[in-house]
Amino acid sequence: MSMSLSFGAELRRLREERGLSLDGLARRLRYSKGYLSKVERGERAASIDLARRCDAALGAEGTLSGLVRGAGEGEHAETGEERGVSGRRELMAAGAFSLLALSAAGRPGGARGQVGAEAPTEFGPAGLLREEYDRARRLGQCVDPAVLLPLLVEQGRTTARIAASTTGRTRSELLLLASRFAEFTGWMAQEAGDTRAALTHTAEAVDLAEEAGDQHLASYALVRRALVTFYDGDSAQTVALAAAAAENRKLPHRIRGLAAQREAQGHALAGDHLRCMRSLDQAHDFLASADRDGASGPLIGTSNLPDPAAMVTGWCLYDLGRPQEAAEVLDRECARIPSHALRTRTRYGLRRALAHAAAGEVDQSCAVAGELVGIAGEVRSATVAADVRRLDRELGRFRSHRAVRELQPALLDVLADRC
Repeated sequence: MSMSLSFGAELRRLREERGLSLDGLARRLRYSKGYLSKVERGERAASIDLARRCDAALGAEGTLSGLVRGAGEGEHAETGEERGVSGRRELMAAGAFSLLALSAAGRPGGARGQVGAEAPTEFGPAGLLREEYDRARRLGQCVDPAVLLPLLVEQGRTTARIAASTTGRTRSELLLLASRFAEFTGWMAQEAGDTRAALTHTAEAVDLAEEAGDQHLASYALVRRALVTFYDGDSAQTVALAAAAAENRKLPHRIRGLAAQREAQGHALAGDHLRCMRSLDQAHDFLASADRDGASGPLIGTSNLPDPAAMVTGWCLYDLGRPQEAAEVLDRECARIPSHALRTRTRYGLRRALAHAAAGEVDQSCAVAGELVGIAGEVRSATVAADVRRLDRELGRFRSHRAVRELQPALLDVLADRC
């Protein structure tokens, strides 16, 4: 039996078992009755998003999404080869420091206007390079990651070379900072769509951290690998990697919190609401403890979300097929993102628009997306582009709606720019 037929048969069985009419299910899901009828008869293939919403509406605990998962939905970002990252223009290493300095120009306090950590006050090599690292992270919020990558690679290697020429505490501080440059470089590589480069830079970060005496980054590398499998839609591997990262109970609270977040996202992909919420509770507690502990050294993970666990809760609710609940959470949390964090605003804002569209709130979805598509074209991101594609598909159910017709050219412009 084909996937479409088996899915349709199971959907109908579950719907009838729960005493729900096709019309009633259509109203719950904001889909047309005719479309769902074709899905039940196997004439239309169900998307993973529809499967998850059916799971949530029928209390099927991931049964239906399990029938669709792995059938080529293609939620993951393009690879570097697909995008042609290797052909992007490179920046000369000699211009690294001057370009980074531009990111602080015009901002009160220069490098001291950072989010998530205090800028250093010392003027030795570690302090000065730390300022460059903080500026690089700010620059990463508003620049095409493919353009930024050569600069970050050179900056990290320069920091490691300076470390090799020093001794004692300064050497350890610089090696640790070089590892953070490599970790951030891996994140930008993933944003550029090059998964292999992302994992290579993350492995380099682990080696540098261990040389500096920090044994914890190896666990965080598992969290980063789990993000790759998450974007590939592999729930089991995402949960396994995140759980492996959290096994060491001596890890800093922040890393344990980030691992719990990733595990929650894996459970959400699998449609396991209970385990997802438990992991999110753990993430919230660990990250709150990390905030109370205070930052020591360059921050790992995002520094632009006031409450990362709350934001990820909204993301998980969407993946659990609960778009209305997701939209409510994302509305609240997106309003708290700093205005300068363009990439973060775009990434989570588009997920917010996606949740509103899935909930049938078309005007609100288009209004949110309309404010972001211009930014999406500027900052460029493989992960953002994936959500633009999903939003375009979601709004495709409402093509006759005026707001959708007005927004579609802008969405297509972003997608065309990614080709």
